[in-house]
Parts: sequence; C-alpha cells; structure tokens
Amino acid sequence: MADFLPPDVRSRLRGLRLVTRRAVGSHGIGLHQSHSRGAGLEFAQYRAYEPGDELRQIDWKLYARSDKFFVREAERESPVAIWILIDASASMGQSDAARPDYSRLDASKAIAAAIGELAMQQGDRFGLIALGDSGLRLVPPATGLRQRDRMMLELLDIAAARTFASNDQLGPLWERIGTHDLVIMLSDCFDNGAVALVEKLASAGRETLVIEMLTVAERDFPFTGGFRFRDPETGEELLADGAALRTEFLARFGAAREALHASLDATGIRHVAHVLDEPVDLSLRRLFAAPGTAD
Repeated sequence: MADFLPPDVRSRLRGLRLVTRRAVGSHGIGLHQSHSRGAGLEFAQYRAYEPGDELRQIDWKLYARSDKFFVREAERESPVAIWILIDASASMGQSDAARPDYSRLDASKAIAAAIGELAMQQGDRFGLIALGDSGLRLVPPATGLRQRDRMMLELLDIAAARTFASNDQLGPLWERIGTHDLVIMLSDCFDNGAVALVEKLASAGRETLVIEMLTVAERDFPFTGGFRFRDPETGEELLADGAALRTEFLARFGAAREALHASLDATGIRHVAHVLDEPVDLSLRRLFAAPGTAD
C-alpha cells in the first residue's frame, strides 16, 4: 500500500491536534487527552471486573481459562466525525512543469492521509468522500487502524473526473454528515459547485473548513516566451506571451481569490491555501496549530 506521508511529516503530526470550534461535551473532537474507553467498536484492552460493570462486557472464554472475571474495554466512538471531502474534478489533476507527476489531487490525497492519521491518533471517527461527476466515492466514518487502511486504499483509486459532482449526486452526502461533524474540503475552488457545497454545509450549521489547492505556477506565474494555456475542464485555449501576461494574470487571479475568500468568510468558513511546493502538513498546522507555531 502506498504511503502518502514522508517520515518527516509523520514526525511533525505528533504535535498537532484536530480541534473543532464546537466540541460536544467532554468528548469533543480534538479535546480528549486519550481514547475514551467503554462499550464501543474497537477493542482496546482487558481489565479486572468491578462492581457495576455490565455482565455482557465480561469475556466468558477468558473466565473459563483463568477462573477470573475480566472486562473487555473498547474505544468508545467519538460523538462527532471528521469528513474529508476531495474535489475530484478535472482541474485537480493539474500539476507544475517542474514536478509533472504531482498534481493538486496527489497533494490532496496526502493531506487527507494526514488528517486520517491525526483523527486515528485522537480516537475520532473519520470518513472520506471524493466528489466527481462519475459519482461519489465514499468511506463511511469509523475509527482505528482498519479505517485508516480502508481510506488509504480508496485514496489510491481516486482519479480526476471531468467535472465536479452534480447536485443530484450529492444526496448521500446530506444524509450522512451530522450536525456536529467537522467537514474539511480539499479543492482548488474553481468549480462553482464546490464553493456552493461548502457554503451550503456551513449555512446548515456544519463546521466547514476549506484547504485551497494551488499550483506553484498560479502563485508565481513563471512563464516566459510563447505558451498555449488550456482550461482542463472546458478545453478553452489561449495563446499568449507568458511575460506579457504575468501582471494581468496575477492581478485577475488575486482578485478572484479575494472574492472567494470574502464569500467563504461571510458564511463562517475558515480557509487556508496549500501550494504544491509546500510540506503536506503545513496547511493543517495553519488551521490547527497554536498561534505563532504554524510556519
């Protein structure tokens, strides 16, 4: 199985926690100091029986071998789930000339893997939805190593489609994402459908975060000489001199991003940018690290 996370990224993740603005009780996402143990789904450990324990938690096979009562403790499900949404439209397959084998979608998969790793460490449930016009690829929320491996296998199979998922295809998403869940969208935000989705989720009371996926070329526009620029989703092409176009592109692209950010801010959506030459975990540290420690 492919490992999306280099060792240095894994090491830095140990000092990071996913934190929501709306924690639910004492077991809110990112707030518990250790896994909550009880009658959950993932087996954690045995302990000696104590008065008041439920009889159904006693391991009777172990009692038959040891003549002592032991209770099976399990990690209790977190009351909230982390949903990782990946935009799988055509523009997410874009990469930079200096690194053609690493696209926005590849970076999104690595960030999704990092989110899953953090959620697993915290004992939180996490799930995945890839949003393309070929239909939703969905991994329902669960906890533990098996869930992480399930998500990794699904990430391997996600490929860029033609366009973003249609409204008709988004039905399962609305049925599954709970009121107290945390949603993290990984998208270049070029498709109006992706922006409309996160704004609708936020307006419906879901805490929603956006990681805006950018290429190095969009940040720096390093082109010189004649170029043919092509829109991967519409197929439209523009023949132009790179150097002559640079100032206009950066101004127009900057203005479009400012409008996007204003729209997200208006619905209470926290957002950060991730550029393809940045470390996988940097956007997560910008979102969740203590002030002054993100960079």
